Amino acid sequence: MRATERPPDTMAEPGADHPASIASAGDVEARTRWERWNDASQELVAYLLLGVSTLLALLRTDVAPNERLITLGIVGVTVVWIYAFYTRVPEPRRARPRLMLVYMVGLLTLAGLLMTRSPIFFVFAISAFFHAPLLRPWPLTIIAVFATAALIDVLITGFPWPTPDLWILFGALIVVQTIAIGFGSVVGDRLGELNEQRRLLLAERDAALAENRGLHQQLVAQAREAGVLDERARMAREIHDTIAHGLTGIVTQLEAAEQAASRTADWTRHVDNALRLARESLTEARRSVEASRPQALDDATLQAALADLAQRWSALYGIATEFTLTGEAIPLHPDIEVAILRTAQEALANVAKHARATRVGLTLSYMGDVVTLDVRDDGVGFEVPAGGTAPRPSAVGSGFGLTAMRQRLGRLAGTLAIESEPGDGTAISARLPAIGPQDGGSAG
Repeated sequence: MRATERPPDTMAEPGADHPASIASAGDVEARTRWERWNDASQELVAYLLLGVSTLLALLRTDVAPNERLITLGIVGVTVVWIYAFYTRVPEPRRARPRLMLVYMVGLLTLAGLLMTRSPIFFVFAISAFFHAPLLRPWPLTIIAVFATAALIDVLITGFPWPTPDLWILFGALIVVQTIAIGFGSVVGDRLGELNEQRRLLLAERDAALAENRGLHQQLVAQAREAGVLDERARMAREIHDTIAHGLTGIVTQLEAAEQAASRTADWTRHVDNALRLARESLTEARRSVEASRPQALDDATLQAALADLAQRWSALYGIATEFTLTGEAIPLHPDIEVAILRTAQEALANVAKHARATRVGLTLSYMGDVVTLDVRDDGVGFEVPAGGTAPRPSAVGSGFGLTAMRQRLGRLAGTLAIESEPGDGTAISARLPAIGPQDGGSAG
């Protein structure tokens, strides 16, 4: 809860959301200082007027000393009454209507008693006009103002006994005072409540804006951190799919060239293959840094890129490789095509490193709203652990390649399944939604 509570019967200010009604921070601060000064004056007015009245009463020379003591005693009781029932009561006082009603009755009673001692105490009785707005509901404020005006007029001028005309004049005077002071007090108090409400709304708005700025900064920081992590993961996948595969192929070809040192034709072929792999890996590494599509997909369709991959890989490793296309080929989102091509490259790299296969088959299948890539080999196979899709890393690679494949496919709502048995080869199946390029944006 805020230090200043909202009055219980405040009304919504008309047009509070209009730009003209939104005050600047400086206006709010200025009004707050004025309100603090007004609150301080409300606290002191009764004591101040009581002190002035007491001083003027004591200056009279026609009052006996014992009468002065009695008057001072009543003044002391009045001070205690104001302190106990007003000064000591915490804000908002108008939220305690019964206590304020008791305070006002006591205040008028003591003011009337002091005025019977000396009419000059009407100055103190005026303080009741200032405290009448504390009463709730607002008709009690009007009644308190009326009672105060009547008390002052009656005790100063006496009852207008002689003629009805004086009664009319007397009553009119009290009514005019009541209307001028009472309704003025009610309207002024209501405007003060509306100003307080607007100040609180502005404070809440400023707090909300400050909180929003903090949340925005936090979201920006989180987005930046997420972007950094995502870029690191992307670069890790791309490095693995390009540089790591290329270096593996280069090492394999150079080892083969070393073994074929006595056979000039074979040595030359292996060295040429290593050079070609080095150039291709360098090109793909540059494109990965630039977050570009693989060059194979820039120059051809997905099925043509897979067919070319199968042919080049077969020539590189001397393993018979066949590419098959089933279903009617349709254009796919670029992210989908990249994921399928990278999955094929990783699967073939694992075959080259671990399977000791003699035949490999790649099948790209378009099945309505799904596209699948199956890579099968007749190699040594392995035992897939219970549960399914997480083979031993030593059987199919370092483990990062499979993790990268799953991450890449998972970002596109795809799945990866692995089937294998010892001595019966391995089958890897990637399944992705057949999202078209017209869907735009990133498929992930």
